This record gives sequence, C-alpha cells and structure tokens, in this order.
Amino acid sequence: MIPPVLFDMDGVLLVGPTTHPGVYRAATHDALSDVGIDDPSPSTADVLEALRYDPAMADACDSLGIDIDAWWAARERHASRRANARVRSGDRAVFSDAGAVLAGLRSEHRLGLVSNNREATVRFVADYCFPDTFDVVVGRHPTIDDYERRKPDPTFINRALDQLGCTRDGDPGDGDGSAGDAAGIYVGDRGSDVVAARRAGLEPILIERPYTTLDPADVDATPAAWIDSLASLPSAVAEISQ
Repeated sequence: MIPPVLFDMDGVLLVGPTTHPGVYRAATHDALSDVGIDDPSPSTADVLEALRYDPAMADACDSLGIDIDAWWAARERHASRRANARVRSGDRAVFSDAGAVLAGLRSEHRLGLVSNNREATVRFVADYCFPDTFDVVVGRHPTIDDYERRKPDPTFINRALDQLGCTRDGDPGDGDGSAGDAAGIYVGDRGSDVVAARRAGLEPILIERPYTTLDPADVDATPAAWIDSLASLPSAVAEISQ
C-alpha cells in the first residue's frame, strides 16, 4: 500500500515556527473580558499571557474567581480567531512552494495535516490555504489535557492514522513490513516531530529550518530523511515509499 503523507503545519507549510506571541497576549484579555475582567493586576496578566500553559495559570484564575478550564477554552477560541485573521490578511504567509508540492503528492498519496496548533486554526489553514487537499486534519482540542498531549507525544498523529484507517504497522491489507508498508510518512521541522512520528510508527522527514535542532543522544530523533525545502520533498517521499 502507498503510505499517506502527514504534515506538520507551523514552519512546514506556514512561515514561522509558531503562533505570534501577541496573539496569545490579546486572546488572554479577550477571554478575561468575556467574564467582565478588564484590568487584571500586572502580575496576574503576566502569568495568563504566557505563550505556553503553566500550572500557575490555575492559581491566577482562582485569584480572579474564574474557572481555569472555561477561561483556557475561551483563550484558545480567541487565539484561533486572531491567528486565522493574520493568515487571511497575509500577515502570516504560506511557503510559496507548498501548494504545488502538495498538489503533486496528492496525485499518489493521501495527505494529512497534523499540528500541535489549535484545531480551529489547523482546519482554517487547511480550508483557506489548501482547499480540497487534505484527507484528515488534526490539531489540539481547546482543553488543557489536550495541550499536554502535544508532540513529541504521538496522540495527534495517532488520531490522524485512526481516521485514515491505518495502523502502526501499515495500512490494512497485505504488506511485508518494508518502508513502503509503513503506517505513513510525517513531515516536520523539529526534533519533537521526528520523535512523535517514530513513536506512532511513521517514517519522519525533517525540513531543516534556521531554528531546527535535534538531540543527538535521542535515537528516536533520527529522521529517515533530511531536506532543506519542500521542493526536495517529493523525491524523499518516493525513496521512502519504495
């Protein structure tokens, strides 16, 4: 069976390694305003504006008398709204070669978009930037529990494989365990992408960006192929799929 090709989003198809920090700062106050809090103390604001979840956020929410889970879900919703607007306006662009590469691969492979980013933004990017391209789209749900399942945890990749009907050992049907019978290929730009792919039974391809680093002591962080641009991806996929 021809393996599906799954893609990370940030830094692979979208320019830039992550959501702009200003999006989270603004979304923090959007979510507070939803419950009538417009002027938190500077120290509380500093905690809640953090780019990544921190357990201290629960204490900050307690001090304001609000539920951490409800506030987090609202912050995620507002962050997606603002991040999507940046893509729509062109403030955050897609890589210029992404569309053509995806179109070429789609003629032979099922494609998926699997990201640590919020699912509302991942789905927006799939529909707005690459319509009718992906067979499966997976991002994180707007819960703290799902935030903690980000790569290198393989949960999101496994969700995509489940939706595609794949297993860790390959697609349902015959196969001899060769690379061509792998559960799939995952294209990422970070060591955490490589580790998550390995843990899910996929062959990882790493696009080297200026910020890409790998832990040489982590055997799970060894990619099946290194490339320096999406233009080199089709040949790498073809070699792995043989």
